[in-house]
Amino acid sequence: MLEKLKAHAKSLKGEVYAIYFAARDPRTPWYAKAIVACVVAYALSPIDLIPDFIPVLGYLDDLLLLPIGIYLALKLIPAEVLLDARCRASEAPSNLPKRWSAALVIISLWLVALAIVGIMIARTLDTEAQIFIGG
Repeated sequence: MLEKLKAHAKSLKGEVYAIYFAARDPRTPWYAKAIVACVVAYALSPIDLIPDFIPVLGYLDDLLLLPIGIYLALKLIPAEVLLDARCRASEAPSNLPKRWSAALVIISLWLVALAIVGIMIARTLDTEAQIFIGG
């Protein structure tokens, strides 16, 4: 089952190059371009949102998050644009380089998530302190 999921995720990952070309096409709607930008940035980032060394969760992004993003992007791109993009992708070299600028997006997401968790913990501790003191 896990191998089947990995194979499906890998086949969807092959579409990254096609959606990259589709996003550069003026016929692609802005909201599809926004989704594609996030997906391609994540796919090209040398840093995972969830590092692979974390048991089970480490592969969650590879098996779920990235394929879901690719699937959504594929659904939002007009069919004729996607067909042209797939043709361009098949003619071009198929490996996109890792980008450290994309890694900055992932690092920023981690920092925002940590800040939100920190604020939530601080509020919880403040509320508990007020209850303990009787305030």
